[in-house]
Amino acid sequence: MLQSEQHILDFNDIQLSVHVAGPIDGQPVWLLHGFPECWYSWRHQMQALADAGYRAFAPEMRGYGRSSAPAAIEAYDILTICSDIQRAMDHFGHQQVAMVGHDWGANIAWYMALIEPERVKVVSGMSVPFGGRPKRPAIDMMRERFKDKFLYILYFQEPGPAEEELEADIPRTLRILMHGRPSAGNGLISEKPADSRWLDDYIDPEVPPAWCPPEAFNVYVETYIDNGFHGPLNWYRNYERNWERTADLAGKQVLQPALFIIGDRDPVGALESYTIERMPQIVPKVEQHVIERCGHWVQSQKPEEVNPLLLDFLHRHY
Repeated sequence: MLQSEQHILDFNDIQLSVHVAGPIDGQPVWLLHGFPECWYSWRHQMQALADAGYRAFAPEMRGYGRSSAPAAIEAYDILTICSDIQRAMDHFGHQQVAMVGHDWGANIAWYMALIEPERVKVVSGMSVPFGGRPKRPAIDMMRERFKDKFLYILYFQEPGPAEEELEADIPRTLRILMHGRPSAGNGLISEKPADSRWLDDYIDPEVPPAWCPPEAFNVYVETYIDNGFHGPLNWYRNYERNWERTADLAGKQVLQPALFIIGDRDPVGALESYTIERMPQIVPKVEQHVIERCGHWVQSQKPEEVNPLLLDFLHRHY
């Protein structure tokens, strides 16, 4: 059982919950979770890092769990979320860190490497690659490419319908998304009408997957009980604002040593195949690894493969 301590920090007009494990003098490793996850998705990595002498910091990201969940959509743009991590690093006195993220957390980790090139010594993104700031908002390209198909990101854009669907039965929602096996399509892109609901063509597996035992699943469920999904969904509603606010980062490369890990069955791999292919142009020191027989939740599904890769990377570059 992971032994960790929880810190509640006050800044940026919110409270940020951060779970910490490992020796107090260990080099800091930040672990940023994605959607729809929680800090506990890093439990295997936190234990491995602590055992190796590192000090692991796993925040409940803005909008999740014990952290604040502001109502305003604009409270979740990428620089604001990065600022949460920067202020937390300040609080703990971190001058150099390793920054690791999965899913949306990976995107934050990549941008943290751009924004804090002196403090972020090494960076790792899992499941979501980095292709730099696009030439125009990514949401515009999605609307053009998927105007006649269902894409979950487009479904999330209108406040209300997605919250209502996902919050109707939170355990069911999480079970479905953890298993990630709809009856048709790959779950992210589908031939169903663009105005469909997300989970109507999924079958509830009724039990979580083997990689998420009951005590872990309960932490996931508790993460969404009080504040629901409006905060996490608001992350997806800031593509235009993110693009506008990151103009000064256009054309910049991530120059730190970098590690990218993805599962071979991750639907994001198909959706982002072009970005993965061109990532070495934007992240020239990236090491890429594909985990076999693994879906999207790579750090939870295959910790026995992810942890040695991460620890070896940290040992060589941090």
